[in-house]
Amino acid sequence: MPTRLSNFFLRTLREDPADAEVTSHKLLVRAGYIRRTAPGIFTWLPLGLRVKAKIERIVRDEMEAAGAHEVHFPALLPREPYELSGRWESYGDGIFRLQDRKEADYLLAPTHEEMFTLLVKDLYSSYKDLPLTIFQIQDKYRDEARPRAGLLRGREFTMKDAYSFDVSDEGLDASYQAQRDAYERIFTRLGLEYVIVTADNGLMGGARSEEFLHPTPVGEDTFVRSAGGYAANVEAFETLAPEPLPIEGQPAARIFDSPNTPTILSLVDHVNDHETRTDRPWHAADTLKCVVLALTHLDGNRELVVVGMPGDREVEMKRAEVAFAPAEVEAATESDFAKHPGLVKGYIGPWSPEGPVLGEESATGIRFLVDPRVVDGTAWVTGANRHEQHVLSLVAGRDFTADGVIDIADVREGDPAPDGSGPVELARGMEIGHVFQLGRFFAETLGLKVLDENGKLATVTMGSYGIGVTRILAIIAELHNDDKGLIWPESVAPFDVHVLATGKDQAAFDAAERIVADLEASGRDVLYDDRPKLSPGVKFADAELIGVPKIVIAGRGVADGVVEVWDRATGERTQVPIDGVVAALGA
Repeated sequence: MPTRLSNFFLRTLREDPADAEVTSHKLLVRAGYIRRTAPGIFTWLPLGLRVKAKIERIVRDEMEAAGAHEVHFPALLPREPYELSGRWESYGDGIFRLQDRKEADYLLAPTHEEMFTLLVKDLYSSYKDLPLTIFQIQDKYRDEARPRAGLLRGREFTMKDAYSFDVSDEGLDASYQAQRDAYERIFTRLGLEYVIVTADNGLMGGARSEEFLHPTPVGEDTFVRSAGGYAANVEAFETLAPEPLPIEGQPAARIFDSPNTPTILSLVDHVNDHETRTDRPWHAADTLKCVVLALTHLDGNRELVVVGMPGDREVEMKRAEVAFAPAEVEAATESDFAKHPGLVKGYIGPWSPEGPVLGEESATGIRFLVDPRVVDGTAWVTGANRHEQHVLSLVAGRDFTADGVIDIADVREGDPAPDGSGPVELARGMEIGHVFQLGRFFAETLGLKVLDENGKLATVTMGSYGIGVTRILAIIAELHNDDKGLIWPESVAPFDVHVLATGKDQAAFDAAERIVADLEASGRDVLYDDRPKLSPGVKFADAELIGVPKIVIAGRGVADGVVEVWDRATGERTQVPIDGVVAALGA
């Protein structure tokens, strides 16, 4: 049966919603696909559910073709599994927690690793049961601090998550590749451009982690790529450390007065005016910027660290969050400085004339980490830990050593790719999928072991594979639209054909009915605008807004035995005989 607009649950809007920031959000609300319920939470309407189901069908097809089996977990989950994995606490404020009437703790699942692991543990006990890959398409819940951009960054979202289970690392490699290949097929069928980038493995380790990013200006992720094929998100980019330099023969460190120079720019101006060099001017890259960060550990302890990096670089907070995880990281506050009088703000360095001696704790008494570019033999202009004084020719490995290396400086256009494939460029993207070798973290934590070929218990190794279904829907809407409305690709459109009966002549409605019947008989899913007493302009505006790719208009031409076939994507309109519509639309 065709879907008739005269009794279909739909109301289109002519004005953009006030809270909408991006095109997809505006059009999906205006065209009647979704409605806002709360910040980052949306009600799905019939049109939206149809598109969402089309995307899910493609995902299911390829998951099943890759040998995965579908399951479905509840969204409301007990605390205990997440307590065992440590994520009840480590998620912090990022999840929704609640209690039942007996004051038992629950959460709305942000992700389901624990549940997948425990399900397999409950049912399987032998290597003969493996390999296994299971998946679900389920809603997830995360307490985003700033939900934005409609479906692109919400608090409730639909995700396909799959997990593979193998006895050996070689088995995991095969399962991982099968899922990776399936993702490429999924995104190709959806018509989405993607870049596969190396991603950070996170706290759980694992040998491989890759993200599928869709390049888009509205993307929240920055990634880097080189002409030679290297691609990674900024969190996973590894700075190439230069070779150490000879220390012998370098000038001794020398303190100099530097009044009113608390910034790198003011320091560079000062040394160029008072500490001239013959080969070239001083640059910010010659200075060692010492940034103070505050880490809040899971136990609540707050620790300060000093990070030394070339003065022409800034801390990239996403890289810092990954590098210091699971601790939360932020810039040190005035209160932090007040509690540590050894930190002379604006003049901090790894050395001072009062000591300590080489090999002991840093001059500030606080853990001191350096950027990978700070290698032995490199000489720096940096703070002397005295108000309005700096030190010249401070040599790494001679005058100071670090407590470790931390790679958290910003990545820039032209930085060398770590694989030697040339300079990188930066681009914006939106994550649409992630494939990740979890390894044995969850299996070890939750006790998932099976008997191997020798009858001994072996810890299972796992892979994790996620796709953001509702995010993909929004991205497709971002890509396929014009100033009149949405233009869905045929693969995910809510209907195959949109038939309009226009005008007051009953003959047009009779012809439209015949066309709808013919289209239905040919296997097409039809949306029929049979609403009486509406002007053609209103029906055309709704058709353009809704975005079904093929539109058939039965109007004044019916008197001459013809109707108009409108290709929404190309804008082309063609007159065809009433009985020739099915043939005109092709197979």
